[in-house]
Amino acid sequence: MRILHLLDHGLPLQSGYTFRTRAILKSQMRRGWTIAAVTGPRHASPAAGLESVDGIDFYRTAAVKRLPAPFGELREIAAFAKRIGEVVEQFKPDILHAHSPVLDALAGLRVAGKYKLPLVYEIRAFWEDASVGNGTGREGSLRYRATRALETWAVKRADAVAVICEGLRDDLIARGIDPGKLIVSPNGVDLAMFGTPLPHDAALAATLGVTGKEVIGFIGSFYDYEGLDDLIAAMPALVAARPQAHLVLVGGGPMEAALHAQAAASPVAAQIHFVGRVPHGEVERYYSVIDVLAYPRKKMRLTDLVTPLKPLEAMAQRRLVAASDVGGHRELISDPETGTLFPPGDPSAMSQSLADLLADRGSWEGRRERGRTFVEAERNWAVNVARYAPVYQKLTDSMAEQSAWPSPPILNA
Repeated sequence: MRILHLLDHGLPLQSGYTFRTRAILKSQMRRGWTIAAVTGPRHASPAAGLESVDGIDFYRTAAVKRLPAPFGELREIAAFAKRIGEVVEQFKPDILHAHSPVLDALAGLRVAGKYKLPLVYEIRAFWEDASVGNGTGREGSLRYRATRALETWAVKRADAVAVICEGLRDDLIARGIDPGKLIVSPNGVDLAMFGTPLPHDAALAATLGVTGKEVIGFIGSFYDYEGLDDLIAAMPALVAARPQAHLVLVGGGPMEAALHAQAAASPVAAQIHFVGRVPHGEVERYYSVIDVLAYPRKKMRLTDLVTPLKPLEAMAQRRLVAASDVGGHRELISDPETGTLFPPGDPSAMSQSLADLLADRGSWEGRRERGRTFVEAERNWAVNVARYAPVYQKLTDSMAEQSAWPSPPILNA
């Protein structure tokens, strides 16, 4: 089985998007499938070419000149479709597997029709909602409605659609999409890469100034929807209840300057530490010195519909998890079994929940164990990737007579 993945961007760039992609592709390769990927113009490669990163072949699409919407997007789709077609001629896939945003699906649909190949479209978040969450769009605007309509159009024409959570699935069904063409391929952790927690890194704790302290942490991107301003606002009350509490923020992003300013003005500024971005290979060291990973996402369509990856990584690292009570978190966290949920947008309630958790040390080991067990059983990519097998098989069987080249049966299904 030969699968060609169509991506917005990929390794060596580092993001939640590329980490999920890597986990999928590496897990599929371990099943004996032949895998390659094409990255789109937004990966910003200077020229088309082939690059192998971490054992994965990435065919690059040359960057194109950015134009105002929608002309820029149309140009990107055309350039991406042209490059995908070139790779199809060379790689001869049995399946095209496009990953959101919808531009990738639109380019893939052009090629799938020309070569009579089945197309799986995988949605990690709706592009229109991601724009709102990133502060570049407004819910209900003309562009928002147009993007939503385009997403629905692409979903109806794809041969199968994978979504990362039940929230996205339910939203598509409400739009009239046949549930029979939808599968849920949830976020997961590649335990082969990220499965063994490191021992407490005493040297790193000393460098951060948190030796012997109660450490709350966040590791990820600093977007507004992550609610880190609420977490910083919760710190004075938390420190009043738990004087040894410290906050460690690892990462960066659009809200970085504003968060630095807010923290500097806090009466507990000395107990708020910014680390900056760290290489992915160093992340486990930071998990080892954090007691509780906090995810204070604000409540909006994006956070209600989409499940994040980071809480799963924390559970895999046997860390405690505390998160806002939004739909995406409720799919991952069972309060109080595997984590703690607190009201979104409420620093007072957040500080109380964190203080209660820090005080209840007797429950920590059980929570850690249940969280790790949940990831191993239900969010392990070695298990998750099997969800694609029956979909691929059904589509290749139905397209075999039309395809330009024969499709062998899937092995190791």
